[in-house]
Amino acid sequence: MPTSVVTGGAGFLGSHLCEHLLEAGHRVISLDNLDTGSLTNLAHVRDDAFSFRNHDVTQHIQIDEAVDYVFHFASPASPIDYLRLPLQTLKVGSYGTHNALGLAKAKRARFLTASTSEVYGDPLVHPQPESYWGNVNPIGPRGVYDEAKRYAEALTMAYYRQQGVDTAIVRIFNTYGPRMRAHDGRAIPTFLRQALQDEPITVFGDGSQTRSFCYVTDLIRGIWALAQSGEHEPVNIGNPSEFTLLELAERVIKHTGSASTIVHESLPINDPKQRRPDISRARELLGWEPTIELDEGLSRLIDRSSRAELIGRMPGA
Repeated sequence: MPTSVVTGGAGFLGSHLCEHLLEAGHRVISLDNLDTGSLTNLAHVRDDAFSFRNHDVTQHIQIDEAVDYVFHFASPASPIDYLRLPLQTLKVGSYGTHNALGLAKAKRARFLTASTSEVYGDPLVHPQPESYWGNVNPIGPRGVYDEAKRYAEALTMAYYRQQGVDTAIVRIFNTYGPRMRAHDGRAIPTFLRQALQDEPITVFGDGSQTRSFCYVTDLIRGIWALAQSGEHEPVNIGNPSEFTLLELAERVIKHTGSASTIVHESLPINDPKQRRPDISRARELLGWEPTIELDEGLSRLIDRSSRAELIGRMPGA
């Protein structure tokens, strides 16, 4: 039975990854300090091969048994979180990545770090291929997150090139699905929460800025394919179907049958105008592409979540 360590394992993506690894026959050790994760995300896991440890990965990681994979997913990931926790975000991207890489080196494990489309900033190239270096403001309010992830990528490649660690980097584009926190500030959970309560749906700017949205099971399938590959350079994983935020708001209203209206607010500083992955490398190297489009994904999310979860009234939501 292979053993996988998942940092940030009580988070939205981390909990789905833990589930996938257990289904693949792995023993899974989840590490999380619960700054933004929640044990509610793991409450349904009933498997002797799973264990949870409350641990801050900016501190040394000690695992006494053999480890085959280290998945580094620990980090605040929504604007509300990383603006509230700027120093923690920078520390988990630096010290946390260093400690997770040190564990992988000591155990001779395959290491995969969760990077982000935020490394492209407000892109001048569209869609964004992995070869694009980005258009990023390192001292803007979003800089604590995108620079933490850019540093984590650089550190990961240094461990690969100089220390010989078997590393991989996934650049994750906007992802949604069950267990997203209703108040985390991202578009889909915010719009759903507002629509289900017939509140005005808040769209920043004129709503013409675009995003692509990948359903969580598609994303996890891509991450697993990357982990099993021999690839070391960054790979985009996301859905290349592109929507304006105004279109997203309209679709959420349709799927929920809401009486909500759409209102407009000022754009946040450095909010990217467009974001869409070029997934050519994922198709060529991993044989991966998403299968769940937005309408189906929204239906799945609504069907597989309780109203209380979607409006943020569950413990830990």
